[in-house]
Order: sequence, then C-alpha cells, then structure tokens
Amino acid sequence: MGALNGEVVLITGGASGLGRAIVDRFLDEGAQVAVLDRAPERLADVAGQVEVVGGDVRSIADNQRAVDACVARFGRLDCAIGNAGIWDYSTSLDDLPADRIDAAFDELFHVNVKGYLNLAKAALPALVRTSGSFIFTASNAGFDPAGGGPLYTASKHAVVGLIRQLAFEFAPAVRVNGVAPGPIHTDLRGPAALDLADTSIASLDLPGSAGAAMPIGFVPATVDYAGGYVFLASRRDSRPATGGVLKLDAGIAVRGIGRTSAGGGLAAKYGRA
Repeated sequence: MGALNGEVVLITGGASGLGRAIVDRFLDEGAQVAVLDRAPERLADVAGQVEVVGGDVRSIADNQRAVDACVARFGRLDCAIGNAGIWDYSTSLDDLPADRIDAAFDELFHVNVKGYLNLAKAALPALVRTSGSFIFTASNAGFDPAGGGPLYTASKHAVVGLIRQLAFEFAPAVRVNGVAPGPIHTDLRGPAALDLADTSIASLDLPGSAGAAMPIGFVPATVDYAGGYVFLASRRDSRPATGGVLKLDAGIAVRGIGRTSAGGGLAAKYGRA
C-alpha cells in the first residue's frame, strides 16, 4: 500500500518535466490523479488512469473545470498541486529589451503566480470539505539570487509569500506548503514574450555544465524531486506542516563564497570612469 493510497490529487502542468514525474510518483503511491495542462496529449499513455483536462492555468475558468472534472470522476479532492511554470533563462535586467518588459513580466507572473492563485481559488471549497492541502512549486530562486533573472526570481519570491499568506488564511481548514527544487534536468520552457517558448532548459545540459558546482555533486532529475511532494501530501507524514517550503536545492544555499557578483562588466559597458 502506497503512502497516498486512495487520496485524490490535482496537478497543474503535469504532462511533462517535473509535473509528469510527480504524476507518475503519485500513481505509484496509490493516489488517484487529475491533471490540468496545455498539452494534454502528452498524457495519452496514462489517460485511462488519470483525469486529463486541457487548459491554461492563467484562466480561472480552466482551473475550475479541472477541479470539477476531478471531483466528478473521483468524488473528492485531497490535494491540489500548483506546478505549471516558465523560466526566464536568467535574462538579466540589463539584457531585457525595454519594449518587452511589460509583456515578459505579465507572462511570467500570470503563469507562475496568478496560475497558483487561480488554482487556490478554484480548489479551496473541495479541499475544505476533505481537510486537504495545497502544494506549490517554488524554487531555490525564491530564496537566493542567480537561480534566474529578475523576472523569474521575483515571481518565485512571490510564490513563497503566497504560500505563507494562504497558509494563514486557510488554517486550520487546509494546509498550504511548497517544494523548492534547485537545478533540474527537465523540459522547462521560457516566455513567448522573449522568444523562448520553444526553448527547453534541457538544451542547456545542466547535468554536464553545473553538476560539479553542486554540493551534492550532481544536478537532480525530475524523479529526484517528486518524493518531496509525496511527503507534503501525506496526511500521515506531514500533518503538522503548513506555511513552509521544503528546500530541495541540491545544496546551493551552502556553497559558500564563490562568485561575489554578476555586474563586473557594467562599468566598462557604460563608460564609468
């Protein structure tokens, strides 16, 4: 019997990358799973086991459809996981084109932050009825610099704040927690506003380029992170936990003194005496 036997879980962005690893792990743990994703066809191989809803997390209506479909099929909802997200490929503020800041900001925050708000709004009544929980995917960039550019970093700091605020608002009826992965070998994409919608983080070969810089000695795969979500979803293992973020950052926060800053070239670029 798995740790989540009989539990019903809704996962956004569950058709690929980290989300798909979470789906597979939760199925292994005995959960009944529903997924909201823009590419539902990627779940064709598990469609018989999983309730699949096509939609966009930026739409409150799509989030509500996913919750309703989940409850209609499985009769309840025990955990809702906000996981869909995009990355800014560490585009610095200096490199952001001025005429694209508005669109890029809106896209990053609408997916990474508003998507979680939409899920929370849609799923709250069902989770109150089961004394359930939310889990949101944060990031090491929600705590430390250099996990992305300013847009991504700001969005993930916002997620950490959102977790704490919603935990306060929903207690004691519903628990709210987060998982903060570090570097990850996955299919994370970028914003269309920066012409990065078809670019995958997998193309950067993080295991080869960054593994040696991690205190644990490697860049984790998606499956390495999935257990953190199981722990926080488990009523047996994490009942006291709310308002917290489980940091699975590959040791980034304990690397010590290395590169002290990233702006060393600005004086030469802009002509400071």
